[in-house]
Amino acid sequence: MLIDVQFLPSGRGWAGLVEAGRAAEQRGFGTIWLFDHLQAATLNADAPMLELCTTLGALAAATTTIGLGTLVANVANRHAAVLALSVATAQQISGGRVIAGLGAGAAPGTRWAAEHESAGIPLAADPADRHRAVIAQIEALRAATTVPVIVGANSTALAELAGRHADGLNVRLDHPRAAELLDTARQAAPGPFEVSAFAIGETPEARQRAASLALDRLIVVDRVETFLAQLP
Repeated sequence: MLIDVQFLPSGRGWAGLVEAGRAAEQRGFGTIWLFDHLQAATLNADAPMLELCTTLGALAAATTTIGLGTLVANVANRHAAVLALSVATAQQISGGRVIAGLGAGAAPGTRWAAEHESAGIPLAADPADRHRAVIAQIEALRAATTVPVIVGANSTALAELAGRHADGLNVRLDHPRAAELLDTARQAAPGPFEVSAFAIGETPEARQRAASLALDRLIVVDRVETFLAQLP
């Protein structure tokens, strides 16, 4: 099982992120994953939010071997062709180290939709419309580049979509239906399929649950400052 890291927004900004990213590469982590939010407050972080695609390209140039992924790129935030070109560009810069993680976004009126509503970005109320947008984004990515595509899901409908159209599924490790979501995606997949989950911090309990779910990778969410403070 691979161990990856996803860094929360940091008061140290880009300088802190690139330092932590290079340290993660030296320590043998599999992939660095990046958030896609408009406001750091959405993640309960009191720090500047770095834009996903800009940061993806910058990290691609600042590292040499570690994987780079989006977890998850919200399909409501950009036109499908724009995100596809951005990911394809980062893939070229990185020499083929990018994984595109996609998310269907939130329903209007929910906590996760607040940043879009304050920015005037419309959100689809019907889950079926949001799911169709994920499929359209996958198709745009397939046309633009050869990156693996995973889908973040918390419903069986989206997990089945991931199995049928993507290369992998990501779930929250402590989701009460994590095993069901993973099984749904695996059964729908026509070929090789990767499953992963994210957790806040790396603990023995997290590793044990990840192993019980037969995950291919565990993504540990951490703060830049905490990660750097643990370095020898």
